[in-house]
Amino acid sequence: MAEAVRVLIADDQALLRGSFRVLVDSTPGMETVGEAGDGAEAVALARELTPDVVLMDLRMPVMDGIAATREICSDAALAGVRVLALTMFDMDEYVYPALQAGASGFMLKDASPDDLVTGIRVIATGEGVLAPSVTRRVIANFSHQDTAARPAPRLVGLTRREQEVLVLIAKGLSNAEIADHLVISLPTVKTHVSSLLSKLNARDRAQLVIVAYESGIAERGVPPA
Repeated sequence: MAEAVRVLIADDQALLRGSFRVLVDSTPGMETVGEAGDGAEAVALARELTPDVVLMDLRMPVMDGIAATREICSDAALAGVRVLALTMFDMDEYVYPALQAGASGFMLKDASPDDLVTGIRVIATGEGVLAPSVTRRVIANFSHQDTAARPAPRLVGLTRREQEVLVLIAKGLSNAEIADHLVISLPTVKTHVSSLLSKLNARDRAQLVIVAYESGIAERGVPPA
């Protein structure tokens, strides 16, 4: 029997924390291991409990969700912990910085219970960015701000096929959909994704999406051979 997905809930509103806890604990294969009322407490509990997923509110006192996400995702001892950012607005200015800080995706707080449960499972298994249509819109919006102040990620060293896979990841396609689109096997896609993660020093697929947008390849695509 597979081990339960262990969830840490970080939100400054006790009512929301309680609601999320009820949802998680009533879902087979999931359990809440702790609750935090601010970002600093979330970091401390993440280090103490090493959950699989942290539901991270972006707007909290003491330490906001972005700083807390950065602390968690930069800690080598917490390499297996994934952060799912939560926000009230799909165009929240905090979302893109949270993804840059290492969050594996984000969801709206008013998402349906089924969607949130699915999101937690997706994040726990490392399979792709959540709500790709919304995520792409947010990333496309914020990745074009202050571009002069940020060096574009280098794509030197990627094969043409890896670049094609990167573009499709940025469009929100799953491994199976990428395999169908490129007419290659699923294991081959997984190999390309693993290579991209390694070459681009990316934590997960969410980080690959950021690289794709910041480098411009997501929008311009791969030039004809």
